Amino acid sequence: MRTVIFWFRNDLRLADNLALREACAQADRLLPVFVHDPGDDQSTPWGFVRRGPHRRAFQATALAALDEALRARGSRLLQCAGAPAEVLVELVRQIGADTIVCEDIPAPEEQAAVDALRAAGLRVRTVWQSSLLDPAALPFDPSRLPPVFTAFRQAVEAAGCVPADPLPAPVVLPPLPSGDEEVGKGAAAPGAHRPAPSGCSGLSAAQASFPYWTPAFEGGEPAAQAHLQGYFAGDFAHRYKATRNGLIGTDFSSKFSPWLAQGALSPRSVYAALRAFEARRGASEGSYWLWFELLWRDYFRFLHLQHGRRLYRVRGLAERAVAPAHDAAAFARWCRGETGQPLVDAGMRELAATGYLSNRLRQLVASYLVNDLGCDWRAGAAWFEAQLVDYDVCSNQGNWLYIAGRGTDPRGGRRFNPDKQAQEHDPDGVYRRLWGCDVGA
Repeated sequence: MRTVIFWFRNDLRLADNLALREACAQADRLLPVFVHDPGDDQSTPWGFVRRGPHRRAFQATALAALDEALRARGSRLLQCAGAPAEVLVELVRQIGADTIVCEDIPAPEEQAAVDALRAAGLRVRTVWQSSLLDPAALPFDPSRLPPVFTAFRQAVEAAGCVPADPLPAPVVLPPLPSGDEEVGKGAAAPGAHRPAPSGCSGLSAAQASFPYWTPAFEGGEPAAQAHLQGYFAGDFAHRYKATRNGLIGTDFSSKFSPWLAQGALSPRSVYAALRAFEARRGASEGSYWLWFELLWRDYFRFLHLQHGRRLYRVRGLAERAVAPAHDAAAFARWCRGETGQPLVDAGMRELAATGYLSNRLRQLVASYLVNDLGCDWRAGAAWFEAQLVDYDVCSNQGNWLYIAGRGTDPRGGRRFNPDKQAQEHDPDGVYRRLWGCDVGA
């Protein structure tokens, strides 16, 4: 009788979970596990913890939803705290498991966690499933990924690449190991998760771009599927390209990213819903642009397959780069939204209050930190990691390298003029005033 541990990572869903399907096919007994790594709550070199309260709260709702879905199928989610290698080694010993199955995450720390398990003598099967397109279906080997996104997109579209259909959630799961009530008692229990900061409750859904403290926007697969269906029930997709640079409200962009980041929603599910929408209401430039953004997400994942740890060097992919300067005081003001630049400060205050920020403002505040304040791009990337409810390791690293001129930007970096951005995207100062920033005369 084969006993398998399924290690949930950034795939907190049952539907379209290739790794879970493989684990079920292998197992006579299956133990679903999530490991809370204390390293996520340790301090960074920049003086703040790696994962802030917004991320913890949003993840907690996703894990609760996942446990409920598993229990409806006669299983449950075992949550443990500790270094994954230590926790999983102990669980293997307790239940006599012969295999651990998990999703494949191409970032260095996530790869190192799997390497540590294998070094301990465990059999680990990783399954690639986080991208829209399968790397094996690309018109080139991932090691020969085009050096700029446009060339990648054109090659994919010319080859007619389309993703496979999403898989349904399993109806039943293999039973838990016998005596499962005692399993995991040797491992530390996960710590308490703080709720969303109380200051968020004063914001309406129309004001906050992603009001995750409301039931409709909590983490987890049910909320993700409800949002996916609601988005495509309206006409938002046709307007997406025209509205995606908005700053206020829930409908100017798709808001799929928080659930994609935690894996409560798969990109193939988004694509399937997009194509169903186009079949009903026709394709448009707006609906095309959702595909375009999903390809950007894929590109940063394939970039990690190609370059791995090189993306985490100070110089990134640049052959030569001056070591970044860093002004700790200026960085602290940037984090607090006290730089004196109203649009930048408004964006940073929204991020701190809600854990979310529009894509337009992410680019602006990142550019301002690097190009105007002369700070280290790595500090900014770490702050985004701590704050964003939709933090995604591949996209975060790829985008910060892009802005800093150490990634795949053909222009060698981007500087956004904050005054011009304010004129174009907040001409009446509504957004700046919402976050307590002086618009001026």
